[in-house]
Amino acid sequence: MSARIGSYERRVGWLASPMLLATLVLVAAPFVLTFVLAFTHYDALTSPRPAGIQNFRRLVSDPLFRLSLSNSLIFVAMAVPLRLLAATGTALLYARRRRGVVAGRGITYLPSVVPDIAFALLWLWVLNPVFGPIAQLLRAVGLPGTEWLLGPWGARVSVVILTLFQIGEGFIVALAARNDIPGELYELAELERAGPWFTFRRVTLPMMAPVLVLLAARDVAFSFQVNFVPALVLTGGDPFYATLFLPLYTYQNAFSFLRFGYASAMTVAMWLVTAAMIGVALLAVRRWREAFAG
Repeated sequence: MSARIGSYERRVGWLASPMLLATLVLVAAPFVLTFVLAFTHYDALTSPRPAGIQNFRRLVSDPLFRLSLSNSLIFVAMAVPLRLLAATGTALLYARRRRGVVAGRGITYLPSVVPDIAFALLWLWVLNPVFGPIAQLLRAVGLPGTEWLLGPWGARVSVVILTLFQIGEGFIVALAARNDIPGELYELAELERAGPWFTFRRVTLPMMAPVLVLLAARDVAFSFQVNFVPALVLTGGDPFYATLFLPLYTYQNAFSFLRFGYASAMTVAMWLVTAAMIGVALLAVRRWREAFAG
């Protein structure tokens, strides 16, 4: 009898757990609501009206949607490898305990705890082509200022650079994966007189590969959304729609034009594209791991 009561209490406790409630309220409910609204015409002022697949047909013929999707894919292709490389590189740099390592780890993680809007406003001042410190420093040494930021590719690169400083979570995970590698493997490599590059390629990288796979997949999904605040604050989607990323275009349709049904359809499309990108990333990193381990 007591065993049954204990089992019942565990089930009830699991159902009432804060994590489950948070998942239902913050993830499951918005997911279902967004999916339902994607098949309606809804402006938040009147009741939703059934629309069938009209919103999705409109996506196919919307040039700004195609452009925003293209911009987002370009951003992911640029940001994910650089963010993964930066997180892994700093993790390897600060893996060994020596003077300054603790401070270096803290400095690496610090930008990730700064609110996105505050960090973007800081970079808005830093990258200002007129009175920003970088522009003034470049002019002081006789180099061109940051006018290149006013061009399409310069604006894209500036958003990518901003996100490279917010790698704290990936850095912590990569650092834990590096420290979890048995030290005996490195001692054996030293006995065999293996060089640093051989040790990295044959020991460190294959052992960290499973974690890097998860980081790459997570960063694909993360990078599809992380550009929203920088693009909104730094560029507003300009110049020439070069930084009109899919999250920003979705936000504009929902809250500027009150096209919540259409914006929901964009969100569903973004989920599908993100899932496809994660699948491609997992396949690519898996083959990459097999190549290094072979």
